[in-house]
Amino acid sequence: MTPESAWTFLLDAALVAIGILLLFCLWRAFRGPQVTDRIIAINVIGTMVVIVICILTLRLGEDYLTDVAMIYTLLSFLAVLALCKMYIGTWRKRQGARRKEDSTDA
Repeated sequence: MTPESAWTFLLDAALVAIGILLLFCLWRAFRGPQVTDRIIAINVIGTMVVIVICILTLRLGEDYLTDVAMIYTLLSFLAVLALCKMYIGTWRKRQGARRKEDSTDA
């Protein structure tokens, strides 16, 4: 086995393993059970996609994919921030509604 074919095999095996792990994260993103689990799963999916892009950069020898990975990292980060901001806003509204409900009951 030549070193080039060993690297090719290793990178292909890594892509398959990450693909399987992506399916598990996708399952967690849909299943939950809580919103925070879903947000973390989406963040992990974004990270794994960046890893896949970097592996494809090595495998295909295309340097421009590194730029794509950096842009995708920024977009993934902003998406998770937006999801967290939305979740915190709805959580605060629910807490305020509970406090009003508790104060009217007393």
